[in-house]
Amino acid sequence: MYRKKIFVFLAVVMLLSLILTACEPETIIETVVETVIETVEVEGETVEVIVEREVEVLKDKDILIYNSYASDPAPREADEEIVQMFMDKYPQYDVIHSTINHEDFKQAIRAYLTASAPPDVMTWFAGERARFFIDNGQIMDISDVWEGEGWVEDYPTGFKALSSVDGNQYFLPTSWYWWAVYYRVSVFEELGLEPPTTWDEFIEVCDTLKENGKIPITIGTKYRWTTGAWFDYLNMRINGPEFHIDLMLGKESYEDERVLAVFDAWRDLLENDYFIEDAAAYTWSEALEPFITGEAGMYLMGDFIRDSLPPEVTDDLDFFRFPIMDPAVPIGEDAPTDGYFIAANSQNPEAAKAFLAYLGSVEVQTYNAEKLGRLPTHTGVDRSMFNAAQQKGLALIDGADYVAQFYDRDTRPEVADMGMNVFMEFWDDPGNTARLAEMLAELDAYRMEVFGAE
Repeated sequence: MYRKKIFVFLAVVMLLSLILTACEPETIIETVVETVIETVEVEGETVEVIVEREVEVLKDKDILIYNSYASDPAPREADEEIVQMFMDKYPQYDVIHSTINHEDFKQAIRAYLTASAPPDVMTWFAGERARFFIDNGQIMDISDVWEGEGWVEDYPTGFKALSSVDGNQYFLPTSWYWWAVYYRVSVFEELGLEPPTTWDEFIEVCDTLKENGKIPITIGTKYRWTTGAWFDYLNMRINGPEFHIDLMLGKESYEDERVLAVFDAWRDLLENDYFIEDAAAYTWSEALEPFITGEAGMYLMGDFIRDSLPPEVTDDLDFFRFPIMDPAVPIGEDAPTDGYFIAANSQNPEAAKAFLAYLGSVEVQTYNAEKLGRLPTHTGVDRSMFNAAQQKGLALIDGADYVAQFYDRDTRPEVADMGMNVFMEFWDDPGNTARLAEMLAELDAYRMEVFGAE
C-alpha cells in the first residue's frame, strides 16, 4: 500500500512537470551582426581590424547596437550605467554596447559607417566631423526626434543650428565646454579696468595693460591650434558665424575681401605688440606662466584652462565674451561639443531613436552633469548644481546665435593643417601683405581641391 502511494505521488509529480514545461514560453535565440574592432596578428605584427561578428540575443527583445569612444575610466563607467538605466526603464530593448579606445574610434568610424551592418548609435563630435558623414548620406535625419522630444524649444538656438543641415537635424549634442577671454581679476582691479564688451573697449584695455608694463595677451603657438581661436573669433565677429562656417565647409574663398579684413584686424593686434613676445616658443600651458605671475592680463582659451592653474589663480580668474566688433553681426561662439548620431543604415532605427531620445533627456544630462561635471545642452537641467563660472558659461552659450566647434573641428583636417601654417607664418611677419596674398591663394586652391569647389 505504501509503495503504491509512492508510485502515485511520482506519477503526479511527473505529470505536473510535463504540464509546467509545456506552459513555459520557448526561449528563442536569434543572431544579429555587430561591427567591432579586433586585434589580430598579421605577419608577426599586432594590428587592429574592423570585423563583423554574430551575437546571439533573445528574440523577444528589440536589439540595439551602440558603439562608444567613452574609454577613459569615469566616462566609461557612466556610459555603461546609462545603458543599464535605459534597459531598466525600457525592458523591451536590449543594448549591445561596445567601447572603443577614443583615438582608435576616430580611425574606425569610416569603416563602421560603410559596413553592411553598422552600429545603430555612435558617439561623435559636432561640426565638420559630423557634417562630413551627413553630406555623404551616412548619418540619419533625426528631425522627428528633435520635434517629438521638444528639443527645438528646449535646446539653445546655437546648438540647434550646430546640429542642422538645410533645416533638418542630424546630430544630438549633449556636452560641451566654452571658449572666452580669461583675465586676472586682481590685475584688472589694480589698473581700474572693467571687462570690455566692445572692440574699442578691448583695445583700450590692451593699451592700458601695455602702458603699465603688462603683457596684454598671452598665448603659446608652439602647437599651432591656439592660433585657430583668434581666426575663428575675428572672422565670426567681423563677418558673422554663417560666413565663417561656410568658409569652413569650403563654400567661400580664402581670397575673399572679408577674409582679408580678418587679417587686417589681426595685424593691428600683432603690430601693436599686444601679444606675448615669441609666442611660438611656448606651448599653450607654458604660456600660462606670465598669466599666473600677473605679468599678463588676458588669455583667449577654453575652460580647460582651469585644470592647469593653481587654486590661488583660479580664485582670481574670470572671463568675458570675445568683444563684439559689429552689433549688427550675429554672435558666434566656439564651444567644442560632443554627442551622438544614428547611422543612416541602422538595422533598427526605431530602437535607435528611442535610445537617442533617452540620451538627450533631462534625466541623462542631469546624470552626466552630476557624475562627470559635463555642461548640458538641455535647458531643462537644473542649473543650481553648477558653480558661478559654469553658470556664466551656460549664459554665454545661451546668448549665442551659432555655436561653432573650433577651426580644426569645423573644416577638413587637411585644410585646417594648411590654414594653421598660414596663421603661423602671418604671425611671424604680419606686415608682409604680398606673402599673405600668396599664402591665401595657395590655401584657397587647396580648399577647392579638397572640397571639390568651383
